[in-house]
Amino acid sequence: MDVGANDVYLERQPERLVLEGYRRWSAGFETGSITPWEMAWDLYNEALGHQDAGVALASLSQYVRTLKRCAACPLRSYPYDSQHLCVEECLTMGLIAGLQHDVDTVELCLQHITCPQRCEEVEQAAANFAETLKSLGQVMLPVPSHVLTDILKKSSGGSMH
Repeated sequence: MDVGANDVYLERQPERLVLEGYRRWSAGFETGSITPWEMAWDLYNEALGHQDAGVALASLSQYVRTLKRCAACPLRSYPYDSQHLCVEECLTMGLIAGLQHDVDTVELCLQHITCPQRCEEVEQAAANFAETLKSLGQVMLPVPSHVLTDILKKSSGGSMH
């Protein structure tokens, strides 16, 4: 997805923490390098301060680790600071925002990013991350379910599973 005119959305601090945190933490798992994790630490430390960064990164790490173990398919992401979003990134953004706002996107995101038998594990880890960010004043904008549905339809050639 090319964000284009909506790139201001990705510049908001809560959205940036979720998206770039996800990208950097995932890259650390994928590459085995600590450099992306250090980059995530720098981002969170600058935004939240030392103590709160540690708390937030612990919940991010739990979420990413759980998601990788329970994902329905291989998880993809764009490189750091990209102004594009892949489907998995959109679903992560929708899931965390949905949990912060208690909206209908949560089930939709879980259905498409996680194995059916592992949805509860991912939801618990995501809820912990969402609540941690919310308690630190990092509340995302809600992501409308019709936006996620359109993204899913386009990514699957018009048919959703």
